[in-house]
Amino acid sequence: MVLTAVRGALAFLTRLPVGGGEPAWDAFRRTPVALPLAGYAVGLLVALPFLVPLPVSTTAAVYVATVYLVTGVTHADGLADLGDAAAVHGRDVDAERRRAVLHDASTGVGGTLLVALAVVGLALGAFGVAGTAPGRLPGGDVGLAPSVARALTAVALVVAAEVGAKTGMAVLVATLPAAHDGLGGALADEVGPASLLPVAVAVLPLLAFAPALGQVAVAAALLAPVAVARLVGRWARDRLGGVSGDVLGAANELGRVAGLHAGVIAWTLS
Repeated sequence: MVLTAVRGALAFLTRLPVGGGEPAWDAFRRTPVALPLAGYAVGLLVALPFLVPLPVSTTAAVYVATVYLVTGVTHADGLADLGDAAAVHGRDVDAERRRAVLHDASTGVGGTLLVALAVVGLALGAFGVAGTAPGRLPGGDVGLAPSVARALTAVALVVAAEVGAKTGMAVLVATLPAAHDGLGGALADEVGPASLLPVAVAVLPLLAFAPALGQVAVAAALLAPVAVARLVGRWARDRLGGVSGDVLGAANELGRVAGLHAGVIAWTLS
């Protein structure tokens, strides 16, 4: 059941040819824990550029390209739609009006600006991860070769940010109502807060290995996306009436960026 749900989550989150069809989708929408579990696979894939000895700037650029090659642009499109909805202003703007903007196929200034900021933030976060000092891990000197220490640090932060972004999505579908019929309703109507217990268990392996890879940095990269998802969810509840596919996509994109930056900041200060 869980493996089928993870296949459904990977089909939703990525462009990977995982198959599964309707059974995988049905299992996925009833199993939020599939989101962070799929996040491990996505994180390891997009972390591959950090294992190649390239200049820091090149590594960051290849990472950004890899993210969108693996995950596609569906969630970035949701971020653009949310940016347009947020940009709507006026005295008579209500949830129905903002939802109408979400469904508009054209992209406005708000969406363009938000996506641009997210991509730039992602690249800068990756630059920070790639530039982690090769002489030590965030948790201290553990006797590893500098290149190995640098690679492990980068992979740990990238995976933590990806798992955190997916955990944030799970929190939204488990705690918020759907804004309207559609993807948000298909996910949010099937689960409740009790489904978050397996989600919490799923992220424990990251925290268990964190002492060797920089406990504070990994925890920051994992938890920052969840905090961002909560903020996005609060805005969506107040302005849209609940969660939607666009809200989930925006939380994923912004959460990934927040996770990378939080991890690098925590590593720098540790």
